Amino acid sequence: GFHLSGTVTEPATATEPEMTYKVAISFDRCKITSVTCGCGNKDIFYCAHVVALSLYRIRKPDQVKLRLPISETLFQMNRDQLQKFVQYLITAHHTEVLPTAQKLADEILSSNSEINQVHGAPDPTAGASIDDENCWHLDEEQVREQVKLFLSQGGYYGSGKQLNSMFAKVREMLRMRDSNGARMLTLITEQFMADPRLSLWRQQGTGITEKCRQLWDELGALWVCVVLNPHCKLEEKSCWLRQLRKWGEMDVCPLEDGNYGNELPNITNALTQSSGHNQDSLARPRRTVFTRAIEGCDLHWQDSHLQRIISSDFYVSPSYQREGESLLFNSQGQPLWLEHVPTACARVDALRSHGYPREALRLTVAIINTLRLQQQRQLEIYKHQKKELLQRGATTITNLEGWVGHPLNPIGCLFLTLTEACRLEEENCLEISDAGDSKPPVYQHVPVATSSQDSGESYLSLALEVALMGMGQQRVMPEGLYAQDKVCRNEEQIIARLQDLELDPVLVQTLRKQCILLLEGGPFSGLGEVIHRESVPMHTFAKYLFSALLPHDADLAYKLALRAMRLPVLETTAPSGDVTHPHHLVSVVPSRYPRWFTLGHLESQQCELASTMLTAAKGDMLRLRTVLEAIQKNIHSSSLIFKLAQDAFKIATPADSNSDTTLLNVALELGLQVMRMTLSTLNWRRREMVRWLVTCATEVGVRALVSILQSWYSLFTPTEATSIVAATVMSHNTILRLSLDYPQREELASCARTLALQCAMKDPQNCALSALTLCEKDHIAFETAYQIVIDAASTGMTYTQLFTIARYMEHRGYPLRAFKLASLAMTHLNLAYNQDTHPAINDVLWACALSHSLGKNELAAIIPLVVKSVHCATVLSDILRRCTMTAPGLAGIPGRRNSGKLMSTDKAPLRQLLDATISAYINTTHSRLTHISPRHYGEFIEFLSKARETFLLAQDGHIQFAQFIDNLKQIYKGKKKLMLLVRERFG
Repeated sequence: GFHLSGTVTEPATATEPEMTYKVAISFDRCKITSVTCGCGNKDIFYCAHVVALSLYRIRKPDQVKLRLPISETLFQMNRDQLQKFVQYLITAHHTEVLPTAQKLADEILSSNSEINQVHGAPDPTAGASIDDENCWHLDEEQVREQVKLFLSQGGYYGSGKQLNSMFAKVREMLRMRDSNGARMLTLITEQFMADPRLSLWRQQGTGITEKCRQLWDELGALWVCVVLNPHCKLEEKSCWLRQLRKWGEMDVCPLEDGNYGNELPNITNALTQSSGHNQDSLARPRRTVFTRAIEGCDLHWQDSHLQRIISSDFYVSPSYQREGESLLFNSQGQPLWLEHVPTACARVDALRSHGYPREALRLTVAIINTLRLQQQRQLEIYKHQKKELLQRGATTITNLEGWVGHPLNPIGCLFLTLTEACRLEEENCLEISDAGDSKPPVYQHVPVATSSQDSGESYLSLALEVALMGMGQQRVMPEGLYAQDKVCRNEEQIIARLQDLELDPVLVQTLRKQCILLLEGGPFSGLGEVIHRESVPMHTFAKYLFSALLPHDADLAYKLALRAMRLPVLETTAPSGDVTHPHHLVSVVPSRYPRWFTLGHLESQQCELASTMLTAAKGDMLRLRTVLEAIQKNIHSSSLIFKLAQDAFKIATPADSNSDTTLLNVALELGLQVMRMTLSTLNWRRREMVRWLVTCATEVGVRALVSILQSWYSLFTPTEATSIVAATVMSHNTILRLSLDYPQREELASCARTLALQCAMKDPQNCALSALTLCEKDHIAFETAYQIVIDAASTGMTYTQLFTIARYMEHRGYPLRAFKLASLAMTHLNLAYNQDTHPAINDVLWACALSHSLGKNELAAIIPLVVKSVHCATVLSDILRRCTMTAPGLAGIPGRRNSGKLMSTDKAPLRQLLDATISAYINTTHSRLTHISPRHYGEFIEFLSKARETFLLAQDGHIQFAQFIDNLKQIYKGKKKLMLLVRERFG
């Protein structure tokens, strides 16, 4: 049949009543070509009711009544029957059909109407003509709407996932060879190109967001897949080419590498000669996300060698051709395919995607045989140049086009094709748990289908081999943040897939063999002895290899990981000169230094690799030494070395067992290196680093602590050495932690005291107090420290530092020393008339109280210093008041007599202080009156009242004060209101 109609009943639910829907489906040559359903659901996919009716027809064909096309039935009716049929039909549906029936009746009765020009009439139940297009029904409007909606959500609410599932749908359609695949992709692309954010990003010069960028990449890759369909018609291809060119020419079209300018070779002739690679970057053509698909339109499948490769497992060269060089076969007679690698892999992806898995496998095997041959030849080339290259220690040879991070993802494509052939399909393997984490795939060895049955190779071992080859390719870091980020991402994706492989003896053998080849590969391998200065680092890859190899061949694992530790772009010397290079490599001009946007990530990966090795080498002194040397030689960031030191310390000191001394020593050595690196540069984590180092040295033991105390000057600043290092070493906790005996405690204390004195000499301002504290228990050392303070007091120390030490001295029971230091501090101080809230006031009051308590002589010595330094009237009057309240000398210094009398303000030394205070009040009054506002009048009157109290302490004080007031009235008579207040209060 061509037309299926039926009613579908949806049973009632708790919230919805039972519903019945009318469904009609047209089909033609096993494809559903159109659907309608009363539910009105709009979606890319068919609604449940259409699916239900289709399944019913498939599963119960005998339950569905098969009828002739309606035109046949009508043909059998006479005039009356036809009249009856039409009238009943109109009556049954009069509301919907009547207008149409009337219109048709008018047209049929009009002799020159269009309907009468055509012979016969249409029949929807009769099926299409043989020439008509026949393709699956696709609701195009819905596709547009959904893509538009997902794009407008900008990657939020899982819209990125939704778009990816639409891409997966396209791939599924291609695999089923459904011609709607390309149509759906066209609709998706049109919406992507209409995304309003594109012009915004372009105007602002900002890159496309990361999530969106990945979707564009997938879009570009899918188009390459579509145009490489081995069985598409020429007119289809030229139609796609027109579309792709139209999109590519729009100025909002995203560029392939996410930034402007790209020097990757053209997809079809990428085997560039050494000329032409260094054209001016401005002359390079603009490459958009569609450029590769446009170039892909030039590729065809007509090559007879290619056809033979993909159509047979047993295509080999005739045995008489095995001698000598051949471009088509290797020495075993297996076919080679010498196309530019990413292009050849794009063909594999196209075969896989269009439902030709066997053909995809055959081409993959030919590509791998080609890569192997290339690897052998490169080894031979390197053997001839080895001596020269090793002498120079650098190479200008590298691949400009890396396979990892390439827009066509060649390595991922080959790996997938091979592993898909080896997947064990378990029952329910498609069921994914709620958390969304599908179980890792399970693989088995499937022998490679070749004419020689004893090759012993499996598709699985080839998958591992090609992944290792691709990841180990020496290639230059691409330009631009996006391309560099993609290299890291792609590498991580491939490694994640490799980690799904269970390494059995066969795979271990493949792994070892390939690792040895990579180590010997010279400039062709990223793990070779010499690499280009800007070669993509191998740390992430090497970390995988190290962990995978370690249980099977530890020596090889370490050799490889140590080789990969380098990061030549951070070394200072640039390579010079050039080496004659084979045609498939490009010599990079040494002056090309792009910005390495992902350098931070790469350095942390280098650190991860080192950490992995340190963990594995625990307990093996020799290995740890080698790893330590590699870290010291290759890692240039202090914070990363600090992280490694912390890692090593953590692993060396497990909570549940004894410490590992070998690794602890490595942690300490790394810590010491960090101290030296950050000693003269500012680092916000420096305090944390110093504290950590002391903790680490404490774990190592008393000798380590003695050593850091003795060599403090190369590791710490004087302040750190006294306030953090020595203080922690001498703390009660450290003594307990190490359970030291008396001689050991004494040795540590002596080292700490020596350090303290050296630091006090070097930086008395910041270390004097710590030095005194550290030397408290040793008389000679304490005296020496005190002398250092006295010597430094006149030049290098502030009054705050001196007052602090003076108070410490008083607290320790050295009041006379405290007095001496306080006197020295006073000489550095200067308090102006208006600084009545200065923080040093407390120190001044304390110094005067100390002097007063010591006796008349000390007070007499300090008062001239106070008078000279303090010009603030209220502070001076406060000192004066305190000195007259009690008799001096109450501290009771032994051997001194104390009269016990109160001191008079008429006699020295207080007379001098009184005069200074009165004079300060007079000066302050004049200063305040020069710019006083009415709101401060009341405060000023109170100030004068305080002044009067001080004046009255002098014998003729009241006369002096009266004169002072008269004077004010005379000078400031202009301030009438204020003078009125002065008269009211003081007469």
